[in-house]
Amino acid sequence: MTRVAAPMPRPTASRTAPRQIRTRGNAIDRARKRLFVPFVGPAFLLYTVLFVVPACYAVWISFNKWAGAGPMEFVGLGNYVRLFSDKLFLQSFGNTLLLLFVVGIAIFAISFGLTLVLRDMTGRKIARSVIFFPHLVNAMIFGVLAGFIFNPGGLVNSLLAVFGVDEPPAWLSHDNLFPLIMVMMTWVTTGYFTTILMAGVDRIPPYYYEDCALAGANAFQRLRYVILPLTWDVFGTCAVLWTISSVKIFEIIWVFGGSTGAGMPPTQTWTTAVYTYVTAFSGESVPAYGAASASAVLSLALVSVLVLLLRRVMKRDAVEF
Repeated sequence: MTRVAAPMPRPTASRTAPRQIRTRGNAIDRARKRLFVPFVGPAFLLYTVLFVVPACYAVWISFNKWAGAGPMEFVGLGNYVRLFSDKLFLQSFGNTLLLLFVVGIAIFAISFGLTLVLRDMTGRKIARSVIFFPHLVNAMIFGVLAGFIFNPGGLVNSLLAVFGVDEPPAWLSHDNLFPLIMVMMTWVTTGYFTTILMAGVDRIPPYYYEDCALAGANAFQRLRYVILPLTWDVFGTCAVLWTISSVKIFEIIWVFGGSTGAGMPPTQTWTTAVYTYVTAFSGESVPAYGAASASAVLSLALVSVLVLLLRRVMKRDAVEF
């Protein structure tokens, strides 16, 4: 008689363990979902009230002609058409792009150079604090210093006279003021981004540099093959930060304009932020809140497009080390 072996019963643990893991995971997910609204809800509410609602209202104002009081007159895209036919706005928009690209390239080139120099330098922490210090100084201080240092009898012209320069440039003239602002912005901001880049470089393991030294790599090769790939996410973050902050530059231009004695900065130095402020709050003409809101909306659109492009262009796979 042939005996048929009974099938071995499966262990109970093998059937219950995955269920326990799934149950535990579902419990954690449910707990996270319950905590999402209490933690994120207040911040999202404040963000909506303080940013989203005013931004949407500014977009609506940009479609109207309004002096700040009385009824609005709907003009559609008339304010935007007026801006693109306004030479002063186009000049202000061009100055904003100069600050964004020219000053930005100068800042990151100098920052990378300082990063390479300070990485192996003795006393690099002290040097990092020194180059970061101008970023902590209020822009009004630089405006006051500009009046003392660059005026016809100031420190710069006095030093140039020692070297035989009898006719120095008119530093605070309307034609030279914006290049001077660009140089000042480069000096003020370089230390800030150098500190961020150096923090990213400091996290790179030392054995990468040891391998470069054994291979005979020079400073440029270390930058290209080690530092840039391993700090690309930090560089992308710095690029986004500068894009956002460069479009909002206002106070240093306003203070520098005051250093010339004119009170309001000359139009050669205006950016879109200054144009928006003067159009709405100058006090010398009827306020045009519709045109000012249109200028602000265009600035917001510029920032949004550039940030999206930067995030897309600089997207790289994460490098683990």
